[in-house]
Amino acid sequence: MERKQFLLLSLIVVISSFLLGCSEKTDTETEWKESALFESGGFTMIGEQGRIGFIYDDSNNDRFYPNKEQKYMWHLWGDKEELEGEFKVTATHQNDKKSFTILDRPLGGANNGADEHVPSMMSLPESGLWKLDAYVGDNLFGTVYVKVHEKE
Repeated sequence: MERKQFLLLSLIVVISSFLLGCSEKTDTETEWKESALFESGGFTMIGEQGRIGFIYDDSNNDRFYPNKEQKYMWHLWGDKEELEGEFKVTATHQNDKKSFTILDRPLGGANNGADEHVPSMMSLPESGLWKLDAYVGDNLFGTVYVKVHEKE
């Protein structure tokens, strides 16, 4: 009888471990930190190298400041099938968690070593850390975290 209990307990532990390991991270478990800078096509970009980013070199000219609209060129790398559809970006402030759309445009073809690009004018309303979720069609393509500085 003891052996059956041990086997049952062992099975429960193994299944529980498996289920916990397969669970998806929620937004609260995701670490919010500014995305890395990388080089592509002779430009410095912020985002995820080889996947998604936009031209940004963290100088005073490229930095985000509250309500200051600036031009940013998005770049996407991926398969043709996953790059079909409209490009949309939603913004979420770390402290607020309410999302709103800051960009909704068609993709513009290859540029600067990327498979697709999108020129944009963007601004964010307040200082702090922001999550920019980029969608192609209805599918989340990637996320870029940016810091909005308090003053120029």
